[in-house]
Amino acid sequence: MSGTDHAKALDWGGPQPAIILVEPQMGENIGAAARAMWNFGLERMRLVNPRDGWPNQKAVTMASGAARVIDNVQILETTAEALKDLNYVFATTARSRDLTKPVVSPEWAMEQARAMTSDGQNVGFLFGPERSGLENSDIARANAIISVPVNPAFASLNLAQCVLLLAYEWRRQGTDVVQEAVAMAGTKRAENVEIQKLTEVLEARLDSVGFFWPDHKAESMITTLRNMISRLPLTEADVRVFHGIIKSLADKHPKTR
Repeated sequence: MSGTDHAKALDWGGPQPAIILVEPQMGENIGAAARAMWNFGLERMRLVNPRDGWPNQKAVTMASGAARVIDNVQILETTAEALKDLNYVFATTARSRDLTKPVVSPEWAMEQARAMTSDGQNVGFLFGPERSGLENSDIARANAIISVPVNPAFASLNLAQCVLLLAYEWRRQGTDVVQEAVAMAGTKRAENVEIQKLTEVLEARLDSVGFFWPDHKAESMITTLRNMISRLPLTEADVRVFHGIIKSLADKHPKTR
């Protein structure tokens, strides 16, 4: 989705987790992960021993628009170094690792992460390299594992996709999400009196061409018509369009009675 408004200052504020990529192989994936992070207001990226070194022009190019993340990347030599200031770490993996650890959903993980960061604790999310994911030695350093309900026949997520999924869940839980909104495009909802008038005009036109037939069903048909129109979320502009349609049809097809 596009629609970036650079005139709007982003200040979602508050503490946030660190996103740690262990031995990422491709600069493009680092850049895509940075974009995913910044889409949802995250900016604390740490890279552990990136294969192609740092800085990486491919990452910079792919991260277009997310310079705030790329410019502040921390480069660490080892996973242990990347985690040393963190109080709690979630590891991401799609495979069973034969390690005794809590396995949690993204929703639960973010709920806990928000509670911990709000309490002043440092939280991190650990992601493995593209070729094979995290090694057991890295997962052993984490406090819990995040499990995503993916297709078991094809469970491997692209690195940036995985970062995006968790970044979205982080932001979703910290924002009052509007489940549905209507873009009014310069108009507003029609008032009841406008809809009532439209209904009357439509009924009169339909009656004039004998639509409400047979007579003993006319009352039921009118009730159905009124009920149908009342369910429509009509705007003032919609009402004007409907009046225009009715008038146009009336001009072309004069009354028959």
